[in-house]
This record gives sequence, C-alpha cells and structure tokens, in this order.
Amino acid sequence: MKRLTFLSLLMIILCLAGITQAQTNMRGSAYCAQKKSNAPDLPSRPSGTDVIIPHSFDVLKYTLDLDIYSCFLSPYPNSFKATNVINFRVDTALSSIKLHAVNSSLLIDSVRMAGISFSHASDILTIQLNRTYNPGEIVNVKVCYHHKNVSDQAFNVQGGMVFTDCEPEGARRWFPCWDKPSDKATLDLKVKVPLNARLGSNGHLADSTVSGDTLKYHWVSNQNISTYLMVMSGKINYKLNIVYWHKLSNPADSIPIRFYFNYGENPTYIQNIIGAMTTYYSETFCEHPFDKNGFATLNNLFAWGGMENQTLTSLCPNCWQEGLVAHEFAHQWFGDMITCATWADIWLNEGFATFSEALWLENTGGYSAYKNDILNDASNYLSSNPGWAISDPEWAINTPSNDVLFNYAITYCKGACVLHELRYVLGDSLFFATLASYASDTNFRFKSANVADFNAKVNSVAGGNYDWFFEQWIFQPNHPIYQNTYNFEDQGNGNWKANFFMTQIQSNPTFFKMPVQVKIRFADNTDTLINAMNDANYQQFSWTFNKRPVFFQFDPDQQIVIKEGSTIVGIGQDLLPGAGIHLAQNTPNPASGMTRIVYELDKAMPVKLEILSLVGKSITILADGNMTAGKYNVDYDCSQLSPGIYLYQLHAGGNMLTKKLVVSR
Repeated sequence: MKRLTFLSLLMIILCLAGITQAQTNMRGSAYCAQKKSNAPDLPSRPSGTDVIIPHSFDVLKYTLDLDIYSCFLSPYPNSFKATNVINFRVDTALSSIKLHAVNSSLLIDSVRMAGISFSHASDILTIQLNRTYNPGEIVNVKVCYHHKNVSDQAFNVQGGMVFTDCEPEGARRWFPCWDKPSDKATLDLKVKVPLNARLGSNGHLADSTVSGDTLKYHWVSNQNISTYLMVMSGKINYKLNIVYWHKLSNPADSIPIRFYFNYGENPTYIQNIIGAMTTYYSETFCEHPFDKNGFATLNNLFAWGGMENQTLTSLCPNCWQEGLVAHEFAHQWFGDMITCATWADIWLNEGFATFSEALWLENTGGYSAYKNDILNDASNYLSSNPGWAISDPEWAINTPSNDVLFNYAITYCKGACVLHELRYVLGDSLFFATLASYASDTNFRFKSANVADFNAKVNSVAGGNYDWFFEQWIFQPNHPIYQNTYNFEDQGNGNWKANFFMTQIQSNPTFFKMPVQVKIRFADNTDTLINAMNDANYQQFSWTFNKRPVFFQFDPDQQIVIKEGSTIVGIGQDLLPGAGIHLAQNTPNPASGMTRIVYELDKAMPVKLEILSLVGKSITILADGNMTAGKYNVDYDCSQLSPGIYLYQLHAGGNMLTKKLVVSR
C-alpha cells in the first residue's frame, strides 16, 4: 500500500531545517501517524491465529528481571538474559497456557513454578502446567529466556541507548506475554544497567541500588498496563529534569513528570506548559490518573513522532513540539488509562488523542484555533480517504498492517472529525459531560473499552439512542455527498416560502442521518438560523416568512466537517422515491417558444404546476386540481417571457419537485 510519501518528505525537510517546538506547525497527530504507520509489521501468520489460541486466563502481573548491562557497551549487542514471572487467574479449567513469544527474537531456556515443560513454535510459547487448575485459582509461571542478538525494532540498541517500542504487538519480541490490548496487568520491572546509565519505565521508581559498576532500577506500576504500552528507555549519561504537578483534588500532593532528553536538547518550553496541560486535561476528562508521568526523547532508530507508553511517552530526537506532546499526553487518558479492547477499537485511542490536540488549541487559542485544526483534519481526510471504515470488526480477529491500522486519513483525521460532529450533535454540555463520565467510569479506568462501550456511554449521558451516529460514522466508510437545492417562493401579501430539498448521492453508504442547519438572510439584512433533522434521503423542508429571503446557506458553521457536494438554487429532483411523482426536464431547454413539461403520477392526487421567477414569484399556473394516475404533457409558450432563468414547480400529494427553465432568444 502506498504510504504517506508527501508527509514523509515534508517531515524530513522540517527535521533537516532544525525547526524547534516554538517554530514548527507540524501537527502532533501527523508525527504520530507517520511513526506508527511505517513501523514494521509482525511476521505474517495464518488468518485467525490469535482466535484459535486458547486464552482462558487473565494475566494479573508481569514480574520482569532483565540484565541489559552489556547492551549499553560497545559493541552494543541486542542480546540479554531475563526472567518473567506471569501471575494469572484461571477463567476456565486449564492444564496449559499459551503466550506470544516471537521465535526469531526470544530463546526460551526453561519454565518453572507451575510450569513443568514447554514448546516454542510459530511465535507461540505453550507451557504445560503441573496440574489442571480450576476457575478462580491464581497461578504463577516463571519463564527464563534470552533475547537473541537480533534487531527486531521492538528492543532497540544503538550507541549507548536502549529502548523498547511495541505498538501494536511488539512486546512479544522482548518478553513472553499475552500480547493483546484487552489483557492489562500490573508490572514489576527490575533492570541491570551500567552505573552511568539512566533508565525510565512505567509506574514509579521503587528504588535503585548500586553494586560496584552496576545500577539496578526497580520500577513498579500498580495500575494495569497493556503489554504494548510497557516500556524501557535508557541511555548512558541521559539528561533528566523533573517538574511537579499539584493535584486538583489535593494541592498539597503532587506527581513528578520526568523529562529524559539527549545532550543538546532543550525541553524547557514543554516543561513550562506541562502543568497547564495536565490541569486542562484533568478538568476536561478526569484528574490525572497515574502516580507519575514523563517523556523521553530517543535516537534515530525512533525517527518520527511519539509513542504514548503509559507514564513514559517516547518522542523522536529533539521533538519537544507542543502539538506532539498535546497529542501523546492525551493518550494517558485515552489509550493508556482506558485502552482499546481490540485493534478494531483504535478510534478510542488515536481519534480521541487527535481531537484532544484540537481541544488544547481551543484552550490556548480560542474556538477558532480549535475549529481550524478540525477543518485541517477534515481536509486531510477528504484528500486522502482510502475508502474503509474507522472500525472493521475483522481487525479484532486479525491485526491489520500498520499502514492500515494507523492510516492518517482514517484513524486520526476522520477519527477526530467524528468526535467534533458528535460534539455538534450532542451540544457542548452533553458532549463534555459524556467525556468526563467515560473517563471516570470504573468499568473502564485502568481497563479496556470498545466502541460499543462508548456508544452506550453516550446514550446514557445524553439520554437518547445515538446508535445511528456510530453505525454510520464509525462502522461505515466514506461520508455524505450532498446535492441540495433551494428556492424562494412569493406567496403574495408579503409572505414568502423558502423550500429546501436535501439529497445525498454517495453510494456507500447511501445515506448519513444528521441534524442540519441552514442560514437564511432577508432583504432587510437580518439572518435566521434554522435547525432540522435530515433523517431521510430526498427530503424536503419548507419555511414561511413575512419578509423576502435573498440568501440561503447550508451548514453555515461547517459543523458537518466531513462532507462534499453543493447547495444551489432552483434545480430540483426528477423523482421522489416512495411519493409516486416524477418531473422530467422540459424540452427544449433553453427554449425561445414552445417547450413541453412532462410529469407522471403513480396514483391520483391533487396537483399544482406553475412557472416561477428565480426568486420564487409565481408567473403562471399551468395545472391546478385533482389528477388521476398517468403521464401528463403540458406545453408552454416561453415567448412571453424575457430571456433568463426561471423555475417550474410541481406540487403533488404534499410533495414538491422543482426544475430550471432557461429562456433564450
């Protein structure tokens, strides 16, 4: 699949120009998408492999003990020795478990505790247990293993720096695990490094001990983490700054935010704003959920963007850009605290973080800054839409390639635009109440959620059924293409009617239900904003006023940001499906003398056919009365009209069709 070639080139130019966080306009979502979409995919495996692997247990905790001391020293090998104790609860009776462990990266030495034997093939580690365990029992299995001296893009070593990078399923390359986002567990990580190396990880630093020239870090996360969000980032002589954010719930308490960075970098700007950003997200979603947080810039093996590892985000070298940080930091709430249950639910991660990046702009620059960012997303989507839905149920079974899963147009840009449109549909009060309720819900905090969960949350908070919104915007591809028409009709005695006919012409899906707004301006230079629900295709609306309308605009505030099409005066439809009426284009057209207008009725109904001026003033009535079913030919002499554009309009059975008549000489 062709990837984001232009975006890649643009990023290279920006990087070579040495643009800093105070100067660049590169959007954080674009950085993130570029990094993730170009990450290496897992080795191909048979369709449905992960489905047929029995998973009748829930991992509660991973206890990792790694010796990566030599990885920091020349010749910088990728090999290390480690143990992993997997603590799990049995869901259904089992006598063996299966874990993900990539054969090309990991060499299993032995299994211990409840494990008595193992086999390792096709990237699956099967461990035979010492007996059959019943539901509810807690079991510990210890795996002793080596990481091979191979570069696998998950465990990265270069010139005194070591870091992991796992999304979507790279954790299985550096430790045996159940490597799916829904099975979250706590983490206890001990790591041996040289004395002059600094190493950060998830959770809080429980202790660090020195023995000779060796430093052993002990990081503990008491909050559940998905395996793809587990991380180590370490470097010889890593720079480290720490700032503190005071909790909203208890200002006397604070959490450290750690900044690991390379020599020559300057994270001061982000350090200065991270407190305000934490406060804003805490006030908008829920209070910052973790014991600490942090960022670590890496090296050229991590050339672009960021990765939202729980409480320690990875950034590309010198990438202290505000937009990138705003995007990745929002993931601490949406992606880390609440994680997508499957890769079919990736919108709950990337769509939310991209939208949050726009919200941060609204906080710092006002609504116009937010809206411009959303419109930028819409433009990127419309120009690059590959034609698939935001969520494909197949992705829950078979993980798609990274350039599909992290497609910039769909997962990021359309994802953010859909949240904007949900904000428009619900209104600000209900929308932000929904976000806060979702983030605070103990059913999801430090757990996982799927799109249906968020859909249910919207229904609950908003007090209605919004399944239609999710079905069309999340589970269906593409967007509406409108071919709308309108006209103004002089009713006499100073009364006017505005007629608006809505049509969508896209094929897949054929219709998007949405509330719509139209703005009408009158001859006295006043405006009115009208709200209507477009809940059927080929739908007509009419409004009557006691003053002359002179201007009509559909969606004046661009709230339906992902759409195409036009709204023009006078040109109606040939056919109203289900109404039983048809109006053909007059022939000849343009006409200078006689022209014929043809209409058909499927059943008897009252009919009125008239000629109107372009502003809707009635000129002549050609038919008026009850008509039987059939085809009618009406001849009209245009020679009495001045050259120009006119309308002819058929009212039949409570419906209306309008066509344009051109008179020439």
